[in-house]
Amino acid sequence: MLTSIGDVMRRAYDKGWITTRDGNISLKWLDSSSMYITPSGVRKTIIHPEAIIKTDISSEWFADVVCPPGVTPSGELEMHWMIQKCSESTLAVVHLHPTNIIAAVYAGWDLQELAEEFPEVSRYSKVGKTVPVLPVISTELAMCTFDHMTKDKKICYDIVAQAGHGVCAVGSSPWDAYEHIERLDHICEIVLKSGRKPNET
Repeated sequence: MLTSIGDVMRRAYDKGWITTRDGNISLKWLDSSSMYITPSGVRKTIIHPEAIIKTDISSEWFADVVCPPGVTPSGELEMHWMIQKCSESTLAVVHLHPTNIIAAVYAGWDLQELAEEFPEVSRYSKVGKTVPVLPVISTELAMCTFDHMTKDKKICYDIVAQAGHGVCAVGSSPWDAYEHIERLDHICEIVLKSGRKPNET
């Protein structure tokens, strides 16, 4: 499954959802204290399984996560750590910058409400409330994203947008999480091209 991390990154790049060094993905297997996460500052279009960082997330706080010497995990490690820690099953967390989703948020769309208008999204993807604009790679963004994806520390949404930044999606595999992003981005593209404005009937 580690191979699929690079495959998803390349697909995201081809779609224009990230530039070469953007985006991050983590993966944790069932009942494991190990989380695999993409490294910081590398070209995601050529990332291979051997470049994925294996971390120990059994610690009580992300700053205590143990990483191999000489490597730096994604700057979004805290967000991944929070989400992965509350999962009791195999989970992939994917963070990308999909163009149409970000544009729709800028335009004022409530993506949770919008998703309910499209059964091809609402039947398969649970969309949470959009995270407000917060500093990137910050504890504030990590905590707010976690809060918007969970209820009583249980994951209850598949995807949330992060205003002015990107999205965070979860799934049973990197491709599963990717599909939540693809569905939401597709309907955002439709609405943006339609010329319809938020709150218009």
